[in-house]
Amino acid sequence: MSTSWYLYLIRTGDGILYTGITTDVTRRLRQHERGVGAKALRGRGPLTLVFHCPAGDRSNALQWEYRIKQLTHGQKEQLVSAPVSALEDMWSSVFPRRA
Repeated sequence: MSTSWYLYLIRTGDGILYTGITTDVTRRLRQHERGVGAKALRGRGPLTLVFHCPAGDRSNALQWEYRIKQLTHGQKEQLVSAPVSALEDMWSSVFPRRA
């Protein structure tokens, strides 16, 4: 049985958008709030989950995480604020289909 992975973005109190992957978004957010895990989030004020989506297996999730981390802050803001209907176009530009 394959484990489902998720891509998520968290906004810090000072406006940073942190990208990560996990098998349990709720558990991971609680860990971040307790200061467990990513040092980049410690002391950054309240944390808010602003985006998450299924990412398939771990390999795919890692690829997505890498590509999201390459986006500018503005592009990440577009991702988290876009209506669901607009996400498909943006997603396909970030994750083009393989031939």
